[in-house]
Amino acid sequence: MKRVVITGLGALTPLGNNVQAFINNLWKGTSGAAPITRFNAERFRTKFACELKDYDVKTLLDKKEIKNSDLFTQYALVAADEAIKDSGLDFSSMDPFDIGVIWGSGQGGMQTFEEQVSEYIEGDRNPRFSPFFVPKLIANMASGMISIKYRLMGINYTTVSACATSNTAIMDALNYIRMGKAKVFITGGSEAPITEASIGGFCAMKAMSVRNDDPATGSRPFDVNRDGFVMGEGAGALVLEEYEHARQRGAKIYAEVAGAAMTADAWHMTATHPEGLGAFHGMRLALQDAGLTSDQVDYVNMHATSTPVGDISEINAITKMFGNDLGRVHLSATKSMTGHLLGAAGAIEAIASIASINEGLIPPTINTRDLDPELPAGIQIVLKEPLKKEVNVAMSNTFGFGGHNGIVVFKKI
Repeated sequence: MKRVVITGLGALTPLGNNVQAFINNLWKGTSGAAPITRFNAERFRTKFACELKDYDVKTLLDKKEIKNSDLFTQYALVAADEAIKDSGLDFSSMDPFDIGVIWGSGQGGMQTFEEQVSEYIEGDRNPRFSPFFVPKLIANMASGMISIKYRLMGINYTTVSACATSNTAIMDALNYIRMGKAKVFITGGSEAPITEASIGGFCAMKAMSVRNDDPATGSRPFDVNRDGFVMGEGAGALVLEEYEHARQRGAKIYAEVAGAAMTADAWHMTATHPEGLGAFHGMRLALQDAGLTSDQVDYVNMHATSTPVGDISEINAITKMFGNDLGRVHLSATKSMTGHLLGAAGAIEAIASIASINEGLIPPTINTRDLDPELPAGIQIVLKEPLKKEVNVAMSNTFGFGGHNGIVVFKKI
């Protein structure tokens, strides 16, 4: 079976508009949360989110790309471009059928949907929809537009598995390269959910934090006073490449994608299994796929969204997974800084996991002041500041509505 490595990274996040800015702010323990500026949120239960900052799409994409694309596709194009440039790949020297795109988005063109339907309902009800309404709305347009921009003619599609979406995309890209179906994939995820409809929907579920008086501390995973997640937006992109292909061209290699797995909770539409049963088996199968054991894992980037039920469910799964090794493996929740990017979460958390391998640092969990007493004794959650530690193996967990669990394991090479 062919080995697969990461040779390019791209990021557009609430902590920075490129990979280096994102990683630098992770190490600083920066919060990306602030009052919503995208629309007037005064009527909403939650009035803050982790928005992109100092982002001017006109300097990054041409007018046609902007006009014809929803925000989530624009974000995908920006992150993918950084990753492709970072990889140093010369597509003109490759067979275009050897290069694929597997992207992910949990919601797709939510802003386009909201704008078009609002105009219809609030207008005279004449069906004057834009001819770009459907193309901008559908989630697969991000992978399509990336392939069009770079003339990539290999396997191309978009995954949708809620907040596990990006890890699903990464896993699929991994397995296609392993099988010899492609040499290179552009993969990752993007999301643009800071809209009235999306924020309103999650407010109705009472899923988000309501710390409107102090947004920067809204996301506090595992704190006894946590009250929900903070919405984020952006994109993460990774170039996955067959190892020998990367080695022969002298590529910079960030890490190996050692293994991945997906499972289902088969439990509830929105709630995770209380004992983390599906998550546990996902981690077990991902390590099995990687040919590794639990005592070899140095760091777990947890899904940990700061919800009362979800955080404990994941800890139950991790406790079962690591057993006697629980006090050795270090854990952290980068969503405390970035917010929850839904379908793009796995992509930017993959980049955080890879950074931990390359820089020998584990990013902190910020805002958590009083650990939930339900947490097991001896658990090693990195708080407040990054931890210096050699990381040879990092695991990234993502879980989504519908009971989807996606886990990816990265290894130093």
